[in-house]
Amino acid sequence: MKGQNSILDVLYEEPGPKTKKRIKIFSMLSFAFVVLFVLLILKQFYVTGQFNARYWRFFVKSTTWSFLGAGLLGTVRVALTSAVITFLLGFLMMFGRVRGGKVVNFLSMAFIEFTRGVPTLLFIYFFFFAMPAFGIKMSSFWKITIPVAVSASGAVAEVLRGGINAVHKGQREAALSLGFSENRTFFKILFPQAFKFVIPSLIAELVIVLKDTTFAYVVSFNDLMQNSSVLISNYDALLSVYLVTAIIYIIINYLLNKLSVSLALKKKLKK
Repeated sequence: MKGQNSILDVLYEEPGPKTKKRIKIFSMLSFAFVVLFVLLILKQFYVTGQFNARYWRFFVKSTTWSFLGAGLLGTVRVALTSAVITFLLGFLMMFGRVRGGKVVNFLSMAFIEFTRGVPTLLFIYFFFFAMPAFGIKMSSFWKITIPVAVSASGAVAEVLRGGINAVHKGQREAALSLGFSENRTFFKILFPQAFKFVIPSLIAELVIVLKDTTFAYVVSFNDLMQNSSVLISNYDALLSVYLVTAIIYIIINYLLNKLSVSLALKKKLKK
């Protein structure tokens, strides 16, 4: 199964002495650049009076954090629900491409390319403006959840298809020789292995879904960004609120990325 590990080997193989030296130099230069950039930003904050206590004192109130926490909970709800729908749609499109006939394969491929080519915001506008015109009424939760899921489903379908293609063809041939049907071979042999291959990539797609939930303001859903906007209106503190909100998003995405890399390395070590 040498081909199955090739991508991970390239991504995570141990660098040589020269590469380590270059990495160390570039890391130091990058760190110095980041520190300089942060210092310049802090200087600009000071000059424009952004360190004034009135822009920050409301963060010591428990009500502020409970309000942001309620928004974060809304963001997590949308992200997780969208992730489940995304996976189901992605699986159906992948199955259509891998196991469907010519017509199903064409339709699946067309839908994949459509979802990958259309911006998420346009899907949201469609569900927000067009669906009510057809007499279909939804809550703000579904007006953001479904379009975000549809937008990401094409990419997930291709990730899953890549996982299926990564399974050695001998696995399928061996299962068929033992009397397994094509569908049983797919669900019992191919897909379980393919799923393990693409777990890190699926987590990376979850990060994208999480970022897309920031469009929830379009449908007035109370997510983290929407609640942050309310705080800005109440305290006239745009910079401080958006900075704290950005840090929250960065921490969540960082943890998801670390989980993705950890799972990829763990899978490589097992092999």
